[in-house]
Amino acid sequence: MLLETKKKLLEDLQWRASLVWEEYREALLAHPDAIELPLEHLDAGHTYVTERSGQILGFRVVVPRPDGDADLDGLFVEPAIWKHGAGRRLVQQAERLAASRGSEWLYVIANPRARGFYQACAFEQLGEEQTRFASGLSMGKRVSAKSVKMPSPRS
Repeated sequence: MLLETKKKLLEDLQWRASLVWEEYREALLAHPDAIELPLEHLDAGHTYVTERSGQILGFRVVVPRPDGDADLDGLFVEPAIWKHGAGRRLVQQAERLAASRGSEWLYVIANPRARGFYQACAFEQLGEEQTRFASGLSMGKRVSAKSVKMPSPRS
């Protein structure tokens, strides 16, 4: 599949998953540029897509941080299959990738509605961070036991 085609399919999935929440719908529709998956995330291997029978079920994006840790920069699952394990499997795959790249921690800025999901995946809330449209939850999870370094919000 061509990168441009894959990018469009993933952005469409992100739109479907993001527009589920009424409180964000108006802002997102007013700013269509808010949802854009950079081609370099696809090209550099930061994006992992899960599919079944050729249908995209979800994707995650893990990008390296300057401090050597990693950010879960995106996690989106087709809304029709929420609460069926696809998101948890994407997080587990993100953890393995981050650890294999030498990261000790995996961080995420989460939608407050996803707090329970990330807590169930063993992320700790570290604070809050302002995003483009609302306040998000800064969360982190140790993925490697290399040191006892304390987690920090984004560097």
